[in-house]
Amino acid sequence: MTTPTEITLHQKSKVLEIAFDDGSRFNLPCEFLRVHSPSAEVQGHGPGQETLQVGKKDVNISSVEPVGSYAMQITFDDGHDSGLYSWETLYRFGKNQDAMWQEYLAQLKAAGKSR
Repeated sequence: MTTPTEITLHQKSKVLEIAFDDGSRFNLPCEFLRVHSPSAEVQGHGPGQETLQVGKKDVNISSVEPVGSYAMQITFDDGHDSGLYSWETLYRFGKNQDAMWQEYLAQLKAAGKSR
């Protein structure tokens, strides 16, 4: 399992930059992290129970706190703070960011909603 070697929050550009011990480096926008939160509020309690997040275009991160040696808790400026972002989840987000983002935009369009 890969672990972060560096985590930098860029609040002005609303990006969380994460470097991993395998040499990977990802820039994850706050909006991306918020709409893909691993929390039950967003993901539901099983497949098909996800809640589409809308109106998060301008969301930012207020704080990032480590949780043990396996995850971090992100608090967003819209008050959302219930998802634990494991290193595995963050790595997967980084690797699949483009596809996940396109899928999110397609879901918004299908629902007639906006960012």
